[in-house]
Amino acid sequence: MKIICVGRNYNDHIKELKNQKPQSPVLFIKPDTSLCQPNLPFYIPNFTNDVQYEAEVIILINRIGKHIQTKFAHKYYDKVSLGIDFTARDLQNELKSKGLPWEKSKSFDGSALIGKWYSKEIFLDINNTPFKLLKNNRLVQKSNTSSMIWSVDELISYASKFFTLKIGDIIFTGTPSGVGTLKKEDDFQGFIGEKIALTFKVK
Repeated sequence: MKIICVGRNYNDHIKELKNQKPQSPVLFIKPDTSLCQPNLPFYIPNFTNDVQYEAEVIILINRIGKHIQTKFAHKYYDKVSLGIDFTARDLQNELKSKGLPWEKSKSFDGSALIGKWYSKEIFLDINNTPFKLLKNNRLVQKSNTSSMIWSVDELISYASKFFTLKIGDIIFTGTPSGVGTLKKEDDFQGFIGEKIALTFKVK
């Protein structure tokens, strides 16, 4: 399986990091080794002084597909959840400033947290679904998938032009504003709609 991630898919997050709005979705890959072990805390890596959380709606691919048309994309997933794209921001900024790839800052071991999967049928419209992240019981990220620049179906279609989608693949659809630095003993809860999708502690 592979994890396909989308960058710069919310205008407020683009402004937050002072990035330029892209003309097409920004894609990068996380390997299966980036998956966090379930029910274990997130351990801050020793190669960064600024690892940040990015809460994102995620989808689980359930059919093999290539060159999928947007109008058929809804047939290629049936489960959704919330995930965390952990980012070594200081390392990413250093690599970007040198014009280098920044996988080391995004795709390191344990950099992807996958929440509890829910059937997409329980949500009235996955392209108009609220989600939020709480840090130490304080709201830090809150948005709605309707604020995406590219919708879930558009992202599936676009990604399938470059990568054959396989059963079990996961797509991270981008994060809104509110990202921030993790500190030891932080406690997080993430929700999609009214459903709790994930919890984790930082060590």
